[in-house]
Amino acid sequence: MKSSLSLLALALWPVAAWSPALAQEITIPTYAGPARAPLAPRSVVAFDLAAIDSLQALGVALDGVPAIRPPAYLAPAFAGVPTMGTLFEPDFESLAVLGPDLIVAGGRSQPQVPALSRIAPTLDMTISGDVMGQSRERLRAYGQIFGLQARAESLLSEFDARLATAREMVDGHGDALIVLTNGGTVSAYGGDSRFGWLHGALNLPEAAPGITAENHGEAVSFEYIAEVNPDWLLVIDRAAAIGQEGEAAAVTLDNPLVGGTTAGQRGQIVYLDSAALYLAGGGLQAMSRIVDQIAGAFAAAQD
Repeated sequence: MKSSLSLLALALWPVAAWSPALAQEITIPTYAGPARAPLAPRSVVAFDLAAIDSLQALGVALDGVPAIRPPAYLAPAFAGVPTMGTLFEPDFESLAVLGPDLIVAGGRSQPQVPALSRIAPTLDMTISGDVMGQSRERLRAYGQIFGLQARAESLLSEFDARLATAREMVDGHGDALIVLTNGGTVSAYGGDSRFGWLHGALNLPEAAPGITAENHGEAVSFEYIAEVNPDWLLVIDRAAAIGQEGEAAAVTLDNPLVGGTTAGQRGQIVYLDSAALYLAGGGLQAMSRIVDQIAGAFAAAQD
């Protein structure tokens, strides 16, 4: 019923509720191509965790966020901020009352971009495909919108330094297989997948180069992992990422087949910060956390 009421309210809300002509604008790159955005918007709502991640890194405060349990490091961006519905179902009445100058959507909220655009200028900042390149592009775009270009470039320089350190730690120390557990099931991800930027950015060889590039990964068995025999196993626990109860990744992978791999024998199974990578992937802080985590794991193995 609430969804029906939201759609009714949206239908009745004037299409011209916002007027771009009343404010200065800037053209920035978005997932949908070049788009106009208000310059220095005073009221901003974001429905994408990667966007919230990068906006928080820039020091941009938000006036509306989705109702979701964010990764712990993003908690300050949500503290005391009104919720405006969920990633999948925005609360159009609350948005209309707030009348934000800008809405940032993307990823899981991407299908709502046309409807949100009837309330306020809405940017589709989805990150898909070239995660590294688009993440940088998004951060620079936010820097332009809020007059924080110098801050954005400083953050990117810091990230590049992290990458350089991680590459040094990774270089010559084996290949890796990225897997995602969801309860008792396991999926593997290759270099062209949503998590594949870890291979490309870190020059980390793939243990199984033939994995099908799919958004949801390729379902695999424990026998498959044993056959691939990765030097490193990088693990994403989906249930933990979304706060869902169920079998933890460490329990799922605690079996002789996984334990018998090189990764298992050498203690080179790395449980990544799943909430950061799965929920806010493409956000600069999320990527920094994962890069640091992998660098730390490889460095520890060399001690």
